[in-house]
Amino acid sequence: RHARLFAHIKKSAKTDAKLLLHSCGSVRSLIPDLIDAGIDALNPVQVSAARMDSKELKREFGSELSFWGGGVDTPKVRPHGSVSEVKDEVKRRIDDLAPGGGFVFSAVHNIQPDVPPENIHAMWEAFQDHCAYCAAPVLGGVSAKGRIRGLRSPASISGSADIPKLPEHRSRE
Repeated sequence: RHARLFAHIKKSAKTDAKLLLHSCGSVRSLIPDLIDAGIDALNPVQVSAARMDSKELKREFGSELSFWGGGVDTPKVRPHGSVSEVKDEVKRRIDDLAPGGGFVFSAVHNIQPDVPPENIHAMWEAFQDHCAYCAAPVLGGVSAKGRIRGLRSPASISGSADIPKLPEHRSRE
């Protein structure tokens, strides 16, 4: 049923529509079905959930799916880690998810009240230091190459990356 709905959306869109699915938690076992249904990007990559290792997800699904989020662990590292742990976490996630494109940097979840300001700053600094893959600042839309662009703004602590133009949807079978 979802595959029919998503196919209709893509066919009816007046642009090269891309579909992003928001689904928290350990969704690793569902990803092949989500790809088959026509999902182009997954948000968030909840890196602290079971079987959601960012490096493995990129290796297994990175050619078929873009990842939006997962730039820093939200329940553990960002609120409770040291500044250096936050910076290391951001670098690790960029190293895991960014190669080859298909990654929009953002945290797994919004900044909560228990996050020390220095950890917010550390996340932003690490993003700036390690995010060589990021495109020039944009406010969203589609690039000349037909790729989705994300936000890049200090206020939202989001990144910008090209989501690779994926081949036309086809079954993984």
